[in-house]
Amino acid sequence: MVEPFVNVAGYRFVDLPDRDELREPFREICEKNRLLGTILLSTEGINFFVCGDQKGVDGFVDYLEKDERFAGIKLKVSYSEKLAFRRMNVRLKNEIISMGMDEVKPGKFTGEAIAPSEFKQWLDEGRDITVLDARNDYEIRIGTFDNAVDLNLSTFREFPNAVKNSTLEKDKTVVMFCTGGIRCEKASALMLKEGFQDVRQLQGGVLGYFEEMGGAHWNGDCFVFDRRVAVDSELNVTGAEVCFACREPLTQDELDSPLYVPAISCPYCIE
Repeated sequence: MVEPFVNVAGYRFVDLPDRDELREPFREICEKNRLLGTILLSTEGINFFVCGDQKGVDGFVDYLEKDERFAGIKLKVSYSEKLAFRRMNVRLKNEIISMGMDEVKPGKFTGEAIAPSEFKQWLDEGRDITVLDARNDYEIRIGTFDNAVDLNLSTFREFPNAVKNSTLEKDKTVVMFCTGGIRCEKASALMLKEGFQDVRQLQGGVLGYFEEMGGAHWNGDCFVFDRRVAVDSELNVTGAEVCFACREPLTQDELDSPLYVPAISCPYCIE
């Protein structure tokens, strides 16, 4: 059966001195095409995730292509039975992904990308590399790559201090990953600035890896920031849910736990 709704996400680090003037036209094009989701606009770039029917998404992509600053953005496309969002927001932000370090400018300097196929080959070979998960702790609980380093982040803004205080080897090749790639653009730039010699970022993030390589070397599902909560390695929606009380994502095992009471508590907030 063909899923009725299309979800499309993308980002680009690019100078947008006219950030404020872009807000209303984006809002209008999304309203015209009956899209829901979120668009973040910053002087450093754009980050968006919108959903709707195919005609509406096509209209939005056509609008992007008319501005050379947004033309050719690599899109993450998936399908679902329900709309992934409840409303449409176009927000003006200082950063499209918050790190709190103005000197890190991935639009001008960032880590080298590594294709999913090459990354899988390195994992198949057992190559001696550091596989670094740049996501938050609650995302990692849902799933991650074999032997990936977890910096125990509650928010991405903690990444700079976590790297500085880590025992990661600076002369060892680092392959880092996040959901769709945007966090690694900034994170890899920071690590190179901190003296790491060879920092690669997984092209397209976890979702891009799933599209090309499936679930090889991956354990669990992948948390996504919308109503789907998590997808598996075939990009299908899983049974994961979010606790109404504390907003922690819950796997099926945690939903089956006697500590989970819908709308009241879960294993993470029962105390």
